[in-house]
Amino acid sequence: MRSSSEALVSLGNEREVLDLVANSVMSLWDVVNNLTRLRPTRRERYRVTIFGSARVPEDHWVYAAVRDVAEELTRLGCDIVTGGGPGLMAAANEGTRRVEPDAVGRSVGIRVELPFEQDVNAFVSEAYEHRTFFTRLHQFVLMSDAFVVMPGGIGTVLEAMMIWQLLQVGHLQDTPLIMVGKMYAELVAWCRDHMLRQEPRLAAPEDIALPQCVEDGPGILRIVRAHYSTWTAAREQSA
Repeated sequence: MRSSSEALVSLGNEREVLDLVANSVMSLWDVVNNLTRLRPTRRERYRVTIFGSARVPEDHWVYAAVRDVAEELTRLGCDIVTGGGPGLMAAANEGTRRVEPDAVGRSVGIRVELPFEQDVNAFVSEAYEHRTFFTRLHQFVLMSDAFVVMPGGIGTVLEAMMIWQLLQVGHLQDTPLIMVGKMYAELVAWCRDHMLRQEPRLAAPEDIALPQCVEDGPGILRIVRAHYSTWTAAREQSA
C-alpha cells in the first residue's frame, strides 16, 4: 500500500511531475555514488593508462616514441589502457600489440561517444564504450595503477587534471601521475607560480608536487619500473 508521501502524480500537474523527475534523478546519483565506493580487492595485472592527442599522425616522431614506450611497458608486464582512438592512443595500443599480438585484454581502449570521433583503433584487443565523459573517466581510475600523460589538447589536459585532483584530495593514493614533455613542465610551473604566490594560497606545495614531470621515455620507464616493483612485492606478500 502506498503511503501519503507516495501519492500518484497526475501528468497534467507539471510542477509535481518536474519535482518527481528531479527527485528521481537525484536518487539515481545516490546509487551511482554508492557504487563508486567499490574497488577490486586484488588486481591481477598492472595497468598503465596513457593519455595523449588523437591528432598526431603515424609518421610523427612522437607517435613512434609513444609506441616504443608502450612496447617496453608491455615487456615489463604491464597492460596498456588508452582512450581507444587514433593518434597517440593508437601508438600506445600498437606498442602492446607488437609485443603481445594474440593476448586478449593487454591492449585496452575506453571510448566515449562523440558526434565527430572515429572508431576504436585497430590495435585495441578489449574495448569499452561510454556515453559520458564522467563514466569513462571513472573507469580509467578504477582500472589503472599508473597514468602517463603525453602531449595532447584540451581533452588530454582534462584527463590529467582530473587525476591530479583525485590525488590531491586522496581519492587516489600511491598512483604515479607522469607528465611528459615541456608543455606539462610549463603547466606545473604555471600552477606553482600562480597558486602558491597568491594570498591566500590557492593550493599547497605538496599538491603541486604530485605530478612527476619527465622529458622522455626513459624517465617514464624509470618511474613505472620502481612502482611496478613495489606493486609486485605487495601483491606477493598478500597472496
